Amino acid sequence: MRSTVLRPPARGERLAACCHGGAGRAAWQTGSVSVDLDRNVVLRGDAELVERAGPLFLACEEFACAATDQNTWALPGLRERIVAERRRIRPAPAVRKLYTPAALADEESERRLLEVAAAGVLVRICPTPLPHETIIVDRRVAILAGPPEGGVREYTVVRSPGVVKGVVSLYQATWETSAELADHRRGRPPALGEESLRILRLLAGGLKDEAAARRLGMSLRTYRRRVAEILVLLDADSRFQAGLRAHEFGLMRRSGRGRGGTPHNDSPEALGQGVSRRRAGRA
Repeated sequence: MRSTVLRPPARGERLAACCHGGAGRAAWQTGSVSVDLDRNVVLRGDAELVERAGPLFLACEEFACAATDQNTWALPGLRERIVAERRRIRPAPAVRKLYTPAALADEESERRLLEVAAAGVLVRICPTPLPHETIIVDRRVAILAGPPEGGVREYTVVRSPGVVKGVVSLYQATWETSAELADHRRGRPPALGEESLRILRLLAGGLKDEAAARRLGMSLRTYRRRVAEILVLLDADSRFQAGLRAHEFGLMRRSGRGRGGTPHNDSPEALGQGVSRRRAGRA
């Protein structure tokens, strides 16, 4: 299949990729794309979605998506270009993303979602399953993700004004009843992996960074980067505050037992004393 060069359409060309007249119609009817009488298009698989609908994402002024987790709209080969294009455009498009708690199911996913929010994207968490996994572009086009079949999803691009209006209304109603990302995270422990829990134990044990890095088999730079990432996940400004948050969430108790079966000291003071001992050692 011949690749299509994606570029941001000029304002007069906006949404032309979904047109049904002239060359636009011919482009949409090639390959595995089918067009129905209601001005909707069915795309099969992520590669088809990227190739045929990619210009929509590059052109939009308002972008909203709803998904169970961060894997539905992976957009292979296009996501990085979308991010770079949005940074170039002034004013930047307004972006909203709505997820279920599954989007924070593991440490990597939670860290990635925090990075998205830090970039200016509005993120909310819906506590109940979403009725549809959807992308809405400029409130004029909706892309609905179907369930995977044989590992492949079908994506329906909808341009019918009445249908799009209904999708937008449903999205808005769900958005208004969902929690902002910061509020959702405030009352729950972060999804720390075993390595992060081990780092918390080493911090509480008072090991210097160099010794802790050696014990974990990583470079000093990597160890300090991992500590910084844990602080972000714990919403902590310091290692001592991270100890308080870890104790508050019971994370040290979850981390198991120390060498020889000795229980870890899970008090926040233990981590604070560890930090103090390291500072004293450097004095």
